[in-house]
Amino acid sequence: MPGLGLDARAWSGVLTRLAGLGTVVPLPAMGRPADAGADLRVEAQAARLIDLLPAECDLVLVGHSASCSVVVEAARHTRVVRGLVLVGPTTDPAAATWPRMAVQWLRTASHERLWEVSVLTPQYRATGVASMVRGMDQMRRYRTDVGLAAPSPPTRIVRGVYDRIAPERWCADLAEASAASVTVVPGAGHMVPLTHPQAVVDAVHSLADPVPPAR
Repeated sequence: MPGLGLDARAWSGVLTRLAGLGTVVPLPAMGRPADAGADLRVEAQAARLIDLLPAECDLVLVGHSASCSVVVEAARHTRVVRGLVLVGPTTDPAAATWPRMAVQWLRTASHERLWEVSVLTPQYRATGVASMVRGMDQMRRYRTDVGLAAPSPPTRIVRGVYDRIAPERWCADLAEASAASVTVVPGAGHMVPLTHPQAVVDAVHSLADPVPPAR
């Protein structure tokens, strides 16, 4: 699932390396504009995602940034998920206010690549600023750590070493809540699916073999 304001273009490198085994699922504010009055709470987004999943299939759900909370919530309510990959997960309770989120974003932006601007700007424009702001205002209230503390499938967490949106402490808290492993990507910021797609693919493949049932 793409992060807030993003669409399939942010996942082109990942999809190429998965060689047809993956697909991007867009949702309001994450891949497509949100209609006026659309319910953008994580629980509502997770319900939309579940409705789009096949009825009987072992899936690895991959979320990036704000969509990590959506795949976590979806996994709680369906049995077709065998694993989760959370890339740069958000909703850190220590940064739930707009000023604190802004500080995280600014501290991370300086470590992103200049060429990303030309890729990300058209995606943000297509989604719309209003949709993004409404989406983030709802998603920031969700406790991803609490969601992962419930019975959950095997989980991999991937973060860039310079990612302040998904800081080391927060990812460690998530890992502890779910017995997940954390992979730190050298040289990366927050946009790991775009800048370091192989790290995401490796995490997916680590869950592709038979795994124990959810705890």
